[in-house]
Amino acid sequence: MKQKTTLFTIACCLLTLNGIYSQKKKSNKQIENLKSEVAAIIEDNKKQSQVMVDKIFSFSELGFQEIESSKYLTGILKENGFEIENSISGIPTAWFATWSNGEGPVIALGSDVDCIPKASQYPGVAYHKPIVDGAPGHGEGHNSGIPMNISSALAVKQIMERENIGGTLVIWPGIAEELVAAKAWYVRDGLFDDIDMCIFTHVGNNLGVSYGPTRGTGLISVEYAFEGEAAHSAGSPWRGKSALDAAELMNIGWNYKREHLHPLKRSHSIFTDAGDQPNVVPSKAAIWFYFRDIKYEGIMEMYALANDMAKGAALMTGTTMTSKVLGTAWPRHYNKVIAETMYSNIKEVGLPKWSEADQTLAKAVQTEVNSEKIEGLPIKLDTIGMPVIDPISGGSDDIGDISWKVPTVTLRYPSNIPGLQGHHWSNAIAMATPIAHKGVVAGAKVEAMTILDFLLKPDLLKDAWGYFNNEQQKETKYQPMISESDMPPIYLNKGKQDQFRPALEKFYYDETKYDTYLEQLGVEYPTLKEK
Repeated sequence: MKQKTTLFTIACCLLTLNGIYSQKKKSNKQIENLKSEVAAIIEDNKKQSQVMVDKIFSFSELGFQEIESSKYLTGILKENGFEIENSISGIPTAWFATWSNGEGPVIALGSDVDCIPKASQYPGVAYHKPIVDGAPGHGEGHNSGIPMNISSALAVKQIMERENIGGTLVIWPGIAEELVAAKAWYVRDGLFDDIDMCIFTHVGNNLGVSYGPTRGTGLISVEYAFEGEAAHSAGSPWRGKSALDAAELMNIGWNYKREHLHPLKRSHSIFTDAGDQPNVVPSKAAIWFYFRDIKYEGIMEMYALANDMAKGAALMTGTTMTSKVLGTAWPRHYNKVIAETMYSNIKEVGLPKWSEADQTLAKAVQTEVNSEKIEGLPIKLDTIGMPVIDPISGGSDDIGDISWKVPTVTLRYPSNIPGLQGHHWSNAIAMATPIAHKGVVAGAKVEAMTILDFLLKPDLLKDAWGYFNNEQQKETKYQPMISESDMPPIYLNKGKQDQFRPALEKFYYDETKYDTYLEQLGVEYPTLKEK
């Protein structure tokens, strides 16, 4: 919720949090009946969920290149009465879809849509079998999140219209999440200024939600570019100033620095430009780093050290250096009130009923990638995730920036297989199979029921903001890592996607001809490796 100071706005905010405007208050029994009904609507519409999941899987689009995915998803939302704002924050594939039924809470539903390089994989096949060799694929499972949000939102919309429930639903995509290069720009550009709460969704292998500081890190993504002078590498190398030498020296220096980093810090890098050919002294070179820490201050400390190291490398080689921020992610902090409300609905919905075929596939994939445990899919719910007391390093997600702007949680839903390494072809195997489809339906039910709780119980939203203002922000205040002049790097991945798109187009899912993507691909479910 945007924090304003005018008396008029304060009065409006009090109305928002203390009552659902002109709507008649519903009893707890009536609310529970509506929640049961919304879950039944989602169950009845599970075919639409399956088609959306399979369709996005087949597009296999990398970050900033989610052209077909965005066009398809916004088309569905537009047909269902949502207003679409395209190209938000200067990102061509980013959009906000809004539907309003009058005054009431503004609830944002977000999830990611991009995929992983070189993760192309036939779904339902329990060993490595690329659809297009070397092509991108959904080895993270981001094909399932926005379909899940749409499934829940359309069911809630149906109830809101019939019962005259005031409120607004906003659906948005986490573009280029694998590059953590969109959500901080959304926050910077004010897109969440008038949002009351956010439910984010991410594929997992159980139904779960947590609150407080969570496991993992924040990060800043920075590319350092060096420029020198070309020369013939054999004829007159002394006349050259190697930009590649500078990039390599920075890399070497940072690798020596790793010994002296705290264990909760992590960093990784790749060369994005290493020259053209060996007989030419490279006049240009670049290296791209992710600097991770569990706290904002630690991230910025690493960033400052790296800047000094880059300057030193340039001085040593007589080159010049420039840098640019390509993405950021704040450490995440999730809202206790939303999480506890959501977890009560998780217990109500429960895990999907896995078939023998589902479990057979899961155990075969776990065996194939040498998972520590070969136990198949979970049959017992996770407990609610409690605040992390002893921080644990790990991955990052730029939902962290939004979690410091408005009360936010991430709902994890069971559409993938436990025990896999992540960002890998094996994580794509389940993502267009009954495992993914069932998990999306279960998650959509939880999300829709939680939305109704916050639409119909105004004290919940007031309490969520109380936690956000009085607990979460007691010691930490959000400071963006990007400046007003930093632009999202929308050029990234274009060459890779352009290279593979023509081959991938031949495998786009045609739901008018085939019941499922497995059927279109001719995959017998499950397909196991021959012994």
